[in-house]
Amino acid sequence: VDVNECTSENPCTQTCVNTYGSFLCRCEPGYELEADGVNCSDMDECSFSEFLCQHECVNGPGSYYCICPSGYNLLDDSRSCQDINECETRNFTCTPQQTCFNIPGEYKCLDPVRCEDPYIQINENRCMCPAENPGCRDQPFTVLYRVMDMVSGRSVPSDIFQMQATTRYPGAYYIFQIKSGNEGREFYMR
Repeated sequence: VDVNECTSENPCTQTCVNTYGSFLCRCEPGYELEADGVNCSDMDECSFSEFLCQHECVNGPGSYYCICPSGYNLLDDSRSCQDINECETRNFTCTPQQTCFNIPGEYKCLDPVRCEDPYIQINENRCMCPAENPGCRDQPFTVLYRVMDMVSGRSVPSDIFQMQATTRYPGAYYIFQIKSGNEGREFYMR
């Protein structure tokens, strides 16, 4: 008569399966059977693949979980991270005069546009140099300020934005140039 080792002595640390004349030990999901055939040890799922989690994988007993960096939420798939838009959730410390600008993982408070003399401000992002002012003779008629989010990791070269001259002002001529911020020569115009 077969002796059921699983009920008489249960030598396994997790699951015991009786067989005719012997027994087998099995492990619960997330554990693997050690060489002794009896004990189970935690399986480090994070070491199997770097693609289990979008950001960071944390091994736990019998399983793993994913975590996201500060400024990101873990999505319902429990592996992907999504940027928290602090400007939409009103979770920012900008003054009423500043504009909140969301960037990956955080936000920036942008000061309002200030027009330098001889320019005068005509709206929140446009400065104009009046033609009747002698200091405006060799200056651009208007300066328009725009804030853009440029995401890293995009293939280059690529177009960032496009500007176009207009025929609205007869006799006007247009000069397009990068005035500042291109000291590293990352940008070019065509």
